[in-house]
Amino acid sequence: MAIPRETVEQILQAARIEEVVGEFVTLKKRGSNMWGNCPFHNEKTPSFSVNPARNIFKCFGCGKAGDSAKFLMEHEHFSYPEALRYLAKKYNIKIEEKEQTAEEIMQQSIREKMFNINEFADKYFVDTLWNTDEGKTIGLQYFRERGYFDPIIQKFHLGYSPAEWDAFTKHAKQNGYSEELLEQIGLSIKGQKGLYDRYHGRVMFPIHSLTGRVIGFGGRILVNDKKSPKYQNSPESEIYDKKQTLYGIYFAKNAIAKQDECILVEGYFDVLRMHQIGIENVVASSGTSLTMEQIRLVKRYTKNITMLYDGDAAGIHAALRGTDMILSEGMNVRVVVLPPEHDPDTFGKEFSVEYVSNYLKDNAKDFVRFKTELLLKDAQNDPIKRGQVIRDIVETISVIPDSIFRITYVKECSRLLDMPEQTLTNELNKILRVKFKKSLGVEDNVVNETETATVTTPKQDETIEDQLPAGYYQERELVKLLLMYGQTTINDERIDEDGQKVYEQVTVAQFIIDDLKNDGFSFTNAVNRKIFDIFDHAIDEGRIPDDQFFTSNEDETIAQLAVDLLSSPYKLDQWEKYGIFVKQEENVLRATVLSSIYRYKDLIIEERRKVVEEELKTTEDMDDQLILLKRKKDLDDIRKQINKELGIVIAR
Repeated sequence: MAIPRETVEQILQAARIEEVVGEFVTLKKRGSNMWGNCPFHNEKTPSFSVNPARNIFKCFGCGKAGDSAKFLMEHEHFSYPEALRYLAKKYNIKIEEKEQTAEEIMQQSIREKMFNINEFADKYFVDTLWNTDEGKTIGLQYFRERGYFDPIIQKFHLGYSPAEWDAFTKHAKQNGYSEELLEQIGLSIKGQKGLYDRYHGRVMFPIHSLTGRVIGFGGRILVNDKKSPKYQNSPESEIYDKKQTLYGIYFAKNAIAKQDECILVEGYFDVLRMHQIGIENVVASSGTSLTMEQIRLVKRYTKNITMLYDGDAAGIHAALRGTDMILSEGMNVRVVVLPPEHDPDTFGKEFSVEYVSNYLKDNAKDFVRFKTELLLKDAQNDPIKRGQVIRDIVETISVIPDSIFRITYVKECSRLLDMPEQTLTNELNKILRVKFKKSLGVEDNVVNETETATVTTPKQDETIEDQLPAGYYQERELVKLLLMYGQTTINDERIDEDGQKVYEQVTVAQFIIDDLKNDGFSFTNAVNRKIFDIFDHAIDEGRIPDDQFFTSNEDETIAQLAVDLLSSPYKLDQWEKYGIFVKQEENVLRATVLSSIYRYKDLIIEERRKVVEEELKTTEDMDDQLILLKRKKDLDDIRKQINKELGIVIAR
């Protein structure tokens, strides 16, 4: 059931960040904020800040930030609804489920029915395995012959589906489950003679959600039948999305969090074998290609992934496909390739847990070494292939969000490839420039008078910061003022019809938004523009959103930026006790807002002026030259006026 938005706001307003965090972190007051050692990374000097006034937390070491719900999601691995319900219970807020439409009620009912029938099927397959002659002599014997002990079989709820074509379907119908639901969830398939069991004659692997509910099944055939696949898996449904599912995550999540590492394998038996020998921080992608959703699921518990794959070509290339996606999420990835004759299942069966653990430790390679050695082996002495290998490796390094790690890997890559570090750095910077511009929502070589920036082709010796759009930092400063002081009122000067100065009280948000819109300016950065549009729309409705609206926003990009801009590791010392009185930003707010607006406009106008000058150099038509000269003069006049205004503001 969905939690109404007004209830969500009530919960987040009632939840005191210092109380919620204080249950898990020892906090000490320092100035207006509270500080403690970050619970998300190891540190000796506290860099974890809690701001009670704004109801947010921010770690200036690892960068994690957010509101009370976000903290619980990060620390306790809750989903967003789970975090809200935890807070509602803590602060005695009753959650009244919103009235749902008939379609929503039907969907909810279908979901519950799907969970119920999967639980029913799970019990049936388990009971068949242990308590029927067919199950014991075929299914149970199969598991035992493969070397699996009864406790593991019971722990993972392994089962057996009878060879009779419709044994389960008949049993389910006798217990009141409809043919429509059986077909919809995928336990039964409709044929010419009616419904029959999808998994007949197979051993069964139930697939569990994070909370332990059965959301699907995998079944392995036990006879050689070229017409039937070795594994048969549940089709996707209302409750089962294979892109967001990892086999074994329910049984592994605590071990993953405790050991701060997740071992990723391919199949059901690989997971079972590792658990049986005592290595429990293991999950499988269940034969599907690794997805970003699966990676983010692991990221809830750890940033460290070790990919353990078969030693054959298919296993090696499966490992290669996944590394870039893992790295792009800011996670650390290592790869362990087993001997060619082994997969994780057979390896764990043949060797002791000590041997397997040591093998994993001794043979784990970071992605640069793994990918470099593998691709260079394929390229051998072919210079064209070698060049492509270098390009591929640098592309992989470019997806790493942390610049320090990128530098480290460039050094390692330089050593492995016997190539100058500067050459690799130049290539990396080219790739990063393109990606950075895309992230800012701007295109190469685009000039638009209605936009606030022009991006030119990068020069070879320019840094990433050189490629920022004009006014980027000033734009970010204006967003910060909107977030911090949007609801605060200041005096606005204007000239009335009689030419007299008049003053009126307006909010900072209205002052900034109206001023920029009147002069045809809009933000370039996509996230900044979202915030601009939210304020613009709210002003039209006669309201101004507060900072919590943004720090608790459903859009994570907005929430993250808001917390970052509203947090600072620094505080103004108490100079008053020494007789020194320092002007703070809020005390000279109108001057600060005006100065920020003028400096922003000045940089944008200067950029437009440069574009006109470049056009003048290449334009031969006299009429076009006159138009451009007129435009240049207009821009010069605007800049002179801005500089005059800036002088007045600074003098104050």
